[in-house]
Amino acid sequence: MDLDIDEAAAAFRDEAREWLAAHVRSLPSMDTAEGFEAHREWEAELAEARWSVVSWPREYHGRDASMLQWLLFEEEYYASGAPGRVSQNGIFMLGPTLFAHGTGEQRDRILPPMARGEQVWAQAWSEPEAGSDIAAVRSTAVRTDGGWRLSGQKTWSSRAAFADRAFGLFRTDPEARRHHGLTYFMADLKAEGVTVRPIPQLDGEPGFAEIFFDDVFVPDEDVIGEVGQGWRVAMTTANNERGLSLRSPGRFLAAAGRLVDLWRDKGEPLSTRDRVADAWIGARAYQLYTFGTVSRLQDGGELGPESSVNKLFWSHLDVELHETALDVLGPAAETDQAWVHGYLFSLAGPIYGGTDQIQRNTIAERLLKLPREARR
Repeated sequence: MDLDIDEAAAAFRDEAREWLAAHVRSLPSMDTAEGFEAHREWEAELAEARWSVVSWPREYHGRDASMLQWLLFEEEYYASGAPGRVSQNGIFMLGPTLFAHGTGEQRDRILPPMARGEQVWAQAWSEPEAGSDIAAVRSTAVRTDGGWRLSGQKTWSSRAAFADRAFGLFRTDPEARRHHGLTYFMADLKAEGVTVRPIPQLDGEPGFAEIFFDDVFVPDEDVIGEVGQGWRVAMTTANNERGLSLRSPGRFLAAAGRLVDLWRDKGEPLSTRDRVADAWIGARAYQLYTFGTVSRLQDGGELGPESSVNKLFWSHLDVELHETALDVLGPAAETDQAWVHGYLFSLAGPIYGGTDQIQRNTIAERLLKLPREARR
């Protein structure tokens, strides 16, 4: 592919860099009530300047930016040290799903407040007995006048402690086979019958929550795609989570750059030289791989099971990069909150979005066409 950046893309990148330099500021943790609201205000500020969702159409607060321009924006965003995106579940996962499977009415109703941070979304997928094996969900949806009644429990729901709404799969046909009879719903977390129970992390902050649905009414207009075809819709969400939008190369390029600076500040210790180089090369390789994905999508391709290769690569790159940083720091790592926090978060990468085992099965069966593992 052509890696040259044309004048329009370069101008777009420079505009983003200038705006971010003038507006980026430090915010409290988004996993606190105060920090969540501060991040919501940041999302509104981004939307006002049309930096919240640059690749979306202008009627949804976007800039109609190309995928290359989006990648350049993401690089500038992370390089600037801008705050984490409290709206990431919505704008990076539900948003693309609505563009692919939603109705015009749904997009007009859901996307603008999502872009502005007025509605922050939780990902309500995992259940106590259905984590990476999402086809095993037991939460149900029963038809009623004008909509559905949702019942069941979701757990490890990111952003749910303070979020406004959630999206997830529910079983609408209990007699159907595993990947069938599922329907994709959006639900109001303030609705009658919804109970949200925050889950404290090691730092005491509720980055996740359990969500209990007790006969919760959801109208028909909040069903995405066809009833019973939720698995197909969910794969669009999962492929974006694993493959392109949720973990852009900019995140790892910025981290690798900070690692190189740290190594130099510590006197370029030989004991970690090769690992620092590997981290930088890995971040650059991921960037180039993503450019290839963008080229394929621009030529009419789709995100498919290749996203599992992507997920395995970036999740382990993240862990190894942060482990290297802690070893460069040595005993001083115990007091470096930024690198320690990044390391602890990186450990979740091989789990969320589908565990390594799930990704390897997908690669083996769907890409390499190996025989399915016998079920015991």
